[in-house]
Amino acid sequence: MSESTDTTADQDARRKFWTEHMERSYELLQSMTRYPAEECGEGLASIPGAAEEAGIEMLFATSKIAGDLDRILYIRRSLIPDLMAIARDMRERGWLLKIEDGFRTQEMQTQLGCKPAVFDMIVRTCQWELGGEPPPLDLIFRRSTCLVANYPNRGTHMMGAAVDISVFSLEDGSEISRGKSYLEMSEYTPMDSPFVSPAEQENRKAITALMERHGFLHYPGEFWHYNKGDPLYHFMTETGRPAQYSCVHWEARTNTVTPYEDVASPLTPPDEMAKHLAQALGRLTAGS
Repeated sequence: MSESTDTTADQDARRKFWTEHMERSYELLQSMTRYPAEECGEGLASIPGAAEEAGIEMLFATSKIAGDLDRILYIRRSLIPDLMAIARDMRERGWLLKIEDGFRTQEMQTQLGCKPAVFDMIVRTCQWELGGEPPPLDLIFRRSTCLVANYPNRGTHMMGAAVDISVFSLEDGSEISRGKSYLEMSEYTPMDSPFVSPAEQENRKAITALMERHGFLHYPGEFWHYNKGDPLYHFMTETGRPAQYSCVHWEARTNTVTPYEDVASPLTPPDEMAKHLAQALGRLTAGS
């Protein structure tokens, strides 16, 4: 959400775009849940390990994802060659690929959605969407479905099929601007946001074209997220084939995966989310 001194008309346009985008995202993810998946049982592979083996310079996030949980910069084994090809192509263009995030466990995804810094962002965004009014629980619950994949069958990271990325200049190390940096949560976040500059829009398009040349599809809701082989990918590309990747538990020692028994129940149910909402509103009121 914009913090500038924009006119009322501009703020209204921004809110309108954000609300329409969020509703489109919700419907897209609903369609994703209805798409068939036949888990192939393929294990995961380390992205940093593959880059080191291939001699390809890349950057990797070192921050924690939630609490004390380290990021798991792994992805399904068959997707590694595509990522390495993407990194090579970026270097030829003078860019350096940074992997911000990869596979997430159920625990990681759940904690991410409840993390105060993240949850407060969701509440602030919903409050802004409503013109300053405290957001009701049903809106928070609906928006969390899109913003933090509160249902497993909407989360491609839990399928081991997605990466979040940033891109940097090889020449001077500066970030290739896409309007905002990872993890922005505002009207700038959608891939087609009209509120970034023409140059930043071109950067988004160029990065997406390079990713999609190697099969990684962009998620319209986030300018940093790309995925392949999961239900969202197959639904959007209309392959007509069942998705080979679904939500899995991963045993790192044996590199074996086990499908979730329940992918349709919320990670944070409404009663728990109501408690988080009350606490977030308290924090936001105290900080205002």
